[in-house]
Order: sequence, then C-alpha cells, then structure tokens
Amino acid sequence: MTLARHNIRLPAAIEKALHTLAEQQGISPYAMLQRSVEAGIAAQLNPPVADDGSRELIVEVASISTRLADIERLLDRTLHTACAAYCYARSAAMGGGKSDEVITAETQRAYDRQRATAEERP
Repeated sequence: MTLARHNIRLPAAIEKALHTLAEQQGISPYAMLQRSVEAGIAAQLNPPVADDGSRELIVEVASISTRLADIERLLDRTLHTACAAYCYARSAAMGGGKSDEVITAETQRAYDRQRATAEERP
C-alpha cells in the first residue's frame, strides 16, 4: 500500500480531543488521526439513510412530549383547585368571615407548599 503524506493544522480543542482518544485507546496520536480520517471519509461516503420508521418515531416522541406538557398543566391546575377548595372549606368550617382576598392568599401559600413538597427528592 502506497501512503501519501499530508500536513494538517488542527484547532487546539480538536488536538486535545485527539490526544484524549488516543490515550483511551492505547495508540499514538498519529494512529488516532489516521483512524479519525478513515472514519470521517467512510461516514461521508456512506451517510446514514433516514428511513420512514425513524421519522415516525420522531413524530411520536414529539407528540408524547406535547401531551405530557398538557398533562402537567392540567395537574398543576388541579392542584391549585384542590388547594382553593381546601382553603374555602376550612374557612367555612371555622365560621367563615374571611374575605376572598385572604382565602386567595391562603390558597397560593398552600399551593406553593404543595409544589415545594412535590419537588423535594427523597
């Protein structure tokens, strides 16, 4: 096999990555550079073909993500409604007399407490 010589200049970040890869694979940086060039040319000669299955999967994942966001908003609204129901019921059980503004403030504090509790990691 006849080999050709080429002089190249690499940006510092690529040079560092080249040395890191070479060290991980137990080869010289020169051998790693040759492997990288061969792999890069092979990847460009034979680019991956996007098939319909991949597209369908991407569409489904996007759809799931959208539906999950809708469910999160619905659960958040349900939590807020439950907190408001609790605060109004508590106010009525204790004889009432609180204004809507006071109950709204209590509702927001209860909601914030529940959100903080839900965000805590066990």
